[in-house]
Amino acid sequence: MATSIYITSVEGFSGKSTVALGILDALRARVDRVGVFRPISHSHTERDYVLDLLLDHDDVNLSYEQCTGVTYDDVHADADNALAIIVEKYRAMERQCNAVVIVGSDFTDVGNPTESGFNARIAANIGAPVVVVVTGRDPKGATGSKAAMPPRPASDIIRVVESSLSEIRSQHANPIGVIANRSDPTLHQDVVEKILALDSNLYAASIAEDHFLVAPTVRTVMAAIEGTFLRGADELLDREALGVMVGAMSVENIVARLREGFAILIPGDRTDAILAVLTAHHSENFPSLAAVILYGGFPLSEQLQLLMSGIDHQLPIISTSYDTYEAVLHVVAARGRFAADSQRKYDTALQLFRESVDAEQLLSRMNVTATTVVTPLMFEYALMERAGSQKKHIVLPEGDDDRIVRATATLLARDVADITLLGDELRIRARASELGLDISLARVISPLDPQLVERFAQEYSVVRAHKGISIEDARDVVSDVSYFGTMMVHLGLADGMVSGAAHTTAHTIKPGFEIIKTAPGVSVVSSVFLMCLADRVLVYGDCAVVPDPSSKELADIAISAAATARRFGIEPKVAMLSYSTGESGQGADVDKVREATRLVRERKPDFPVEGPLQYDAASEPSVALLKMPNSEVAGVATVFIFPDLNTGNTTYKAVQRSAGAVAIGPVLQGLAKPVNDLSRGATVRDIINTVAITAIQAQGD
Repeated sequence: MATSIYITSVEGFSGKSTVALGILDALRARVDRVGVFRPISHSHTERDYVLDLLLDHDDVNLSYEQCTGVTYDDVHADADNALAIIVEKYRAMERQCNAVVIVGSDFTDVGNPTESGFNARIAANIGAPVVVVVTGRDPKGATGSKAAMPPRPASDIIRVVESSLSEIRSQHANPIGVIANRSDPTLHQDVVEKILALDSNLYAASIAEDHFLVAPTVRTVMAAIEGTFLRGADELLDREALGVMVGAMSVENIVARLREGFAILIPGDRTDAILAVLTAHHSENFPSLAAVILYGGFPLSEQLQLLMSGIDHQLPIISTSYDTYEAVLHVVAARGRFAADSQRKYDTALQLFRESVDAEQLLSRMNVTATTVVTPLMFEYALMERAGSQKKHIVLPEGDDDRIVRATATLLARDVADITLLGDELRIRARASELGLDISLARVISPLDPQLVERFAQEYSVVRAHKGISIEDARDVVSDVSYFGTMMVHLGLADGMVSGAAHTTAHTIKPGFEIIKTAPGVSVVSSVFLMCLADRVLVYGDCAVVPDPSSKELADIAISAAATARRFGIEPKVAMLSYSTGESGQGADVDKVREATRLVRERKPDFPVEGPLQYDAASEPSVALLKMPNSEVAGVATVFIFPDLNTGNTTYKAVQRSAGAVAIGPVLQGLAKPVNDLSRGATVRDIINTVAITAIQAQGD
């Protein structure tokens, strides 16, 4: 039976999805099969957005239908039968999981004793411990959207908690924790102490209100006013509108009141105001806006549309037939949802949860047992944790690439590393604002900065003096983003560099070869891929750098790969691969591997190595038993060293595609300081993983 937890509340707008996401994220480090379940949803035909959010999490590999129980109508028609269906569907889904996060009902956004009691009955019948989520905002004081709800006094929060616990226990369910969400930060300690005073055996926490999480997207606002999308970038409709302002006053007063991330409502016949706001948005001296909404249903003249097209092609411009009062009323009432496609909301929610909730304590009360299996997502989670435990400073030269900006926002939100972006600061920060991303903690440096260029040129001319590089030539060279970033690492202004999303591998790693050079005792820079299979992580090398290594170079690659494996928590058992096993084959290629194996044993007697080995003998215990019995490596190898680049590159891609493995890399090894390359097709996730790996390399052994 899976370990489970039931997250419930007795009122709307409590933010259970933030808590559910945080617990789901914490579970990913401990178990390999995580499920989510929504016992009651609004409809069998309309998808539940909270469930969609959780199903979008990479750890959950279940269909929407598997994770739903019944609808409100089913409960109202026959509560006992609905409960029986819920339990039956839950048990069917539970058998496929090691842990399940269950999110109680809330679609009506109106809490009542009957609904609260029914959630408790569900929890009791499936044997799931309960975490109660209460809101630190007063739903009765709301004037429109949930963002408008005023803070709730601690005494009121405790009254709700006390009532909830009583209701849950009356249905024989087991409450293990209470989380006050969207709380006033000044009340955190008081709220936690008062909850523990009710029951010292409970886990108690308080999570602060965050205005960004409750802000609606521009797309949501557009739907609320029944608007028409006139122009702009469609992707920017998913930016959050942090506020709204009516621009019906004089132009001077409108632009003076503009605020970052606001949607500006302008009468459609105010040509002067429209052009002034668009010009201000495009100016570096004014805030970046979320959208311009033209109300009143006035058609735009051809001349105005021509002027607008010359000012901005990105900012969403929306029209609505509503008048001033109707437009404002509907915009204010637009509800922000914790959407699965909002990376910033996702990152912000996880950051808030991690800062406020001791996941170890909470999961210990669930009796979560850690698995010995290591899935790709568990490995990625461990990378983030390891990198963040001793933060390093990583430079990303391709700061004008949207993928890099998005990855930077997530890395900073998750506290993985300190980041410097290279490029034009105003342009990069403006683009981040347009995308609704927070990179305020990132440092942005121009690769044309005269002081740094001069300093780097002086150093580069010294490093490359043997090549006859003059100071004038050096100035040109170090202004290139890859050289500039590498010089930052070389001179200790950054701990590592990640590049290649928009540049070739040679462009990324050549400066490292020239400037940083190899670590002591290493003769060759090589690479490995971290191959994340369904249940374990293997190390493959070299698959990207050295075409045809000599025996000595092959030994260096093996030693570096073993060190890399240990750095990432993989106990190295090194297989030196060939087309024959043991003494069965002869020839120059096999002899090269045999000699490399001897050199590794001679230089590093502290880790097991075997070679030559065929791949099947290295990876499959039954084959190893026949071909090389009594070997401590054969059949259980974790580090696979290929005899040449052709074999390594072909094999890693074959395994990646045929076995569905996640290939993280290439990870460069052998340089004195870490520099890593991205593929030009790198995803945001790839960039995040590579930065985490680079940060861990910078931490040393």
